[in-house]
Amino acid sequence: MANYFTDHPEIGFHLNHPLMKRIVELVERNYEDKDKYDDAPVNYDDAIENYKRILDITGDVSANVIEPNAESIDLEGPHLENGRMIYASKTFENIEATRQAGLWGVSMPRRYGGLNLPNVTSSMMSEMIAAADGGFQNIWSLQSCIDTLYEFGSEEQRKKYIPMVCEGATMSMDLTEPDAGSDLQRVMLKATYDEKEDCWRLNGVKRFITNGDSDIHLVLARSEEGTKDGRGLSMFIYDKRQGGVDVRHIEHKLGIHGSPTCELVYKNAKAELCGTTRMGLIKYVMALMNGARLGIAAQSVGVAQEAYNEAFSYAQERTQFGQRIIEFPAVYDMLSRMKAKLDAGRSLLYQTARYVDLYKALEDIQRDRKLTVEERTEMKKYTRLADAFTPLAKGMNSEYANQNAYDAISVHGGSGFIMEYKSQRLYRDARIFSIYEGTTQLQVVAAIRYITNGTYTGIIKEMLEAEVPAELKPLRNRVSNLVEQYEEAIEAVKGKNNQEAHDFLARRLYDMTANLVMSILIIDDASRAPELFLKSANVFVNHTEEQNTGNSLFIKNFKVEDLKFYCAEQKEDVAS
Repeated sequence: MANYFTDHPEIGFHLNHPLMKRIVELVERNYEDKDKYDDAPVNYDDAIENYKRILDITGDVSANVIEPNAESIDLEGPHLENGRMIYASKTFENIEATRQAGLWGVSMPRRYGGLNLPNVTSSMMSEMIAAADGGFQNIWSLQSCIDTLYEFGSEEQRKKYIPMVCEGATMSMDLTEPDAGSDLQRVMLKATYDEKEDCWRLNGVKRFITNGDSDIHLVLARSEEGTKDGRGLSMFIYDKRQGGVDVRHIEHKLGIHGSPTCELVYKNAKAELCGTTRMGLIKYVMALMNGARLGIAAQSVGVAQEAYNEAFSYAQERTQFGQRIIEFPAVYDMLSRMKAKLDAGRSLLYQTARYVDLYKALEDIQRDRKLTVEERTEMKKYTRLADAFTPLAKGMNSEYANQNAYDAISVHGGSGFIMEYKSQRLYRDARIFSIYEGTTQLQVVAAIRYITNGTYTGIIKEMLEAEVPAELKPLRNRVSNLVEQYEEAIEAVKGKNNQEAHDFLARRLYDMTANLVMSILIIDDASRAPELFLKSANVFVNHTEEQNTGNSLFIKNFKVEDLKFYCAEQKEDVAS
C-alpha cells in the first residue's frame, strides 16, 4: 500500500538533523509531560519515534484517502446554500479521516489536547497532505491559526478554543478586503464595543478568505474610530456558532478547487478581542503571516514532489522512436532539474522550520520563567535566522512548485494538456502559491534588507565553514567561489544610488542569495546521505552557477538610464 512518508525517505531524513536534539529538548521541556500523559515521550529517541509514527499515519491517510478523493473534489468544488459554504462531498471524508487519525491540534500543548509537535514535523505532515491534494492542505493547515491565539490570547480563550481545534474544528484568518489586499493598513471592517452585551461587534466585508466559513475565525478589524493606518487595527476571534456572518460569494478559481475562497459579510457579529487593541496588524498578523508562509512553503514542496513523481513515472513508461523518453537528454535534463529544485527547496523549508522551532520554543518557555542569558542569546540568534530564511523558503519553493508543475506537463507532451492527467491539476493548483500569503515580490521586499546589510553574506560564509567529506569539497569550493561575485553584485546595486534601480534589481539579488543558501544546504545533505542527495547536489550547484553568473552580469551591465526601456509609461517615447 502506498505511503507518502515511507515512499519518500528524503522527508524522514530531515528528522536526523543535528539541531533536532535541541528542538526536541525545548519543545518537550526536558520531557516534563512523561508522567502526565501516556503519549508523551520519555527521551529524545522516543520523541523521534513518536514523530515517525504520526508521519507514517499522515502518509497513509494522504496516499489512500486524500489523494484518491482529489479529482472528485476538484470537479465538484464547494458550493453556496442559504448564505453558507458547503464543502465538496469528498472533502467531508478527508476531514473525518484526519480527525479519526488524530491529525488536528498538531502544534498545541498536550494540556489542551494537542500533539505538541515541532514545526519541522507539522511541516512534513503539511507537505504530504499537499502532495495528495493542495486544496485540502489549505483547509487542514489553517489549524495553525490557533498558534496565534495560543500566543496572544487569554488563558480563558485558550481553554475555550484550542480543544475545539484539537478535535477538528476548522479555522480561517479573515484579513483581506475588496480595497485591502497586500496593503492591510487599508482594512476598514469596523469593530465597535457593545457595552450592554460586554462584547465587540463586527460590521463590514472580507474578501478572498480561504476556508471562509470555518468554525473559528481570526479577524483583522478597525477598532479605533478615525484612524486610517495599521495602528488602528486589532485582532478578534469570531465563533461561527454565534452567527452574524454570511457567505455572499464563493470565488470560481483556476485551481485548488477544494479550498473555498469566500466573500464574507459581517452584520453586527459578536466577537472577542484577541490580545490588546491596536496590535492587530503590527504584531498579531505578522505572526499569523510568518506561520502561513511556512505553511505555503510546505504546500509548495508537496506539489513540487507530486509533479516530479508524475513526470518521472510518465517518462519511464512513454516510448517514442523506439526509446523510453526518459533516455532523451532533453527529458532527463528537465527531470534532474526538477528533482534538484525539489531537494534543495525541501532542505531550505526544513532548515527554516528548525530555526522557527528553536526561537518559538524559547519564547514559549519565557512565558513561564525568565530565560538565562545563554537562552536569550540563543532565542535572538534563531529569531534573526528565521526572519531571514522565511521569505526565501516561501518565495523559492512557491516558484519551484510552479516550475515543476509546468515541466511535468512538458514531459507529458500533449497528454499533459488533457484533463484526464493529474499534471494539469497540479499546474492549476500551484499557480496561486507564489501569490497568496505574500507574493514572491513581497518576499523579495522582506528579504532585501538582509541582503544589502550583509546579513545573508555573513550567514552564507558561516555555513561554508562547516566540514564536508573530501569528495564533496570541490563542489563546495565552487559555491565558495560564487560568494565574491555575489558580494560584488550587492555593491554594484548599492552603488547605483537610485531607489528605483535598487527595487528593480532586488529580485536578481534575492535569487542569487537563495541559490547560494540552497547549494550549501543540499551539499550538507549529500555529505550525510549521498545515496539520496549527491545527484541533486551536483545538478543544483550547476544551476546556481548558471543562474548567479547570468544575474551578476545583468546587474554589472545595468545602468540607471536603462530603466526607461522597462517603464511601461515610456515605451511609446522609446519606440518613437
